[in-house]
Amino acid sequence: MLKLSGEALMGDQGFGISSEMIEYVAEEVQSTMDLGVQMAIVVGGGNIFRGIAASSYGMDRTSADHMGMLATVINSLALQDAMEKKGIQTRIQTAISMHEVAEPFILRRAIRHLEKQRVVIFAAGTGNPYFTTDTAAVLRAKEVHADILLKATKVDGLYDSDPAINNDAKFIKKIDYMKVLEKQLRVMDMTAISLAMDNKLPLIVFNLNKRGNIKKVLCGEDVGTRIDTNY
Repeated sequence: MLKLSGEALMGDQGFGISSEMIEYVAEEVQSTMDLGVQMAIVVGGGNIFRGIAASSYGMDRTSADHMGMLATVINSLALQDAMEKKGIQTRIQTAISMHEVAEPFILRRAIRHLEKQRVVIFAAGTGNPYFTTDTAAVLRAKEVHADILLKATKVDGLYDSDPAINNDAKFIKKIDYMKVLEKQLRVMDMTAISLAMDNKLPLIVFNLNKRGNIKKVLCGEDVGTRIDTNY
């Protein structure tokens, strides 16, 4: 399972979808297809609309989160278009029914698509307000029996503080889920980390902007930060 933030699709823009970045992501996914892996993707919507941010200035959180879910569908359609232009068979499944746009999320159908080497993009989060796409990624990963969740970010992995603010931030190579929770390292929201911990889903946090990193992670190379048990 690959988790992409909406912000990752902005590239160097301050808003929206960068055509160069979405083509780059499609190329990175394409490079993994020859490995024979089954890949699913969860995309965020923060480049278009963030429900939690809108709720902070007075919008009802439920309404704001539903708008955020629709933003993830826009990103998913853009990503599907870019990947299919690369010859990658892709299906979008949404947690909110919109039959004219995409399939509804049906677990058995999703697994069948994966068995046929199609990339499945899960859109609209969990379909419920108050849950982030990070939590949706962990949930869908467990539902489709994914071996690992790859969290693509703009930094090389997990640090003990924000490297953009603190030049002395220390890189963490391996860490236990509980330590992430205790130190409140905001690599994912706490609900997602707790869900991954309870269900023993290993996570790898890595830099999406370094070409070839997705394939390197899948090949077992020493890339990014691994979050698991017994570290």
